[in-house]
Amino acid sequence: MSSVQICAYGSPALRKKVVRVEQFDKRLQEQVDRMLQVMYIAKGIGLAAPQMEEMQQVIVIDLQMEPNSEMVALDRKIIPLQLVQPLVLVNPSFDPVNDILILGEEGCLSIPDVHGHVNRYLKIFVKYQDVEGTPHELTCERLLARCIQHEVDHLNGILFVDRISKTERKENAATLKALKARGGIVKYENPSFTA
Repeated sequence: MSSVQICAYGSPALRKKVVRVEQFDKRLQEQVDRMLQVMYIAKGIGLAAPQMEEMQQVIVIDLQMEPNSEMVALDRKIIPLQLVQPLVLVNPSFDPVNDILILGEEGCLSIPDVHGHVNRYLKIFVKYQDVEGTPHELTCERLLARCIQHEVDHLNGILFVDRISKTERKENAATLKALKARGGIVKYENPSFTA
């Protein structure tokens, strides 16, 4: 698989709220494997199931391409972020640990060539299940917290461009219009990728 397609801005799949996963089976594992492969080919750090027209609450994240020395609390144990990656979150939900918001630049595999600044909680407490249905708790901050919030938005039909300023939205209007006109699909290629 050296090229992949992802739902792009304009696709109805990106605007739907998706359902909880109830079946933790081989099909779910295969879906997660496909999502990870697509994310790596597209050179992303996160991907949500609706971006692949899978309408259920699954996200994958891998920040290993980014230099990172962060620590996280997974099931109440403090460990290096690197040890939990790639991270698969099924049926995730989060609460902010405090009211601190950080404005940071974001992009999205479904909206190539568009970037904007979004306010996100600095630190969050996440509840989720793994691919086998085992529940977990994760406390994280900075880039991982931002990424999880971005991907959970996807599960609720929200895109990061919905959260950027009117000025940035206006600056990106032509690109968004052109992307929508392409039919809601974006293709990523990586001829050097080997599965």
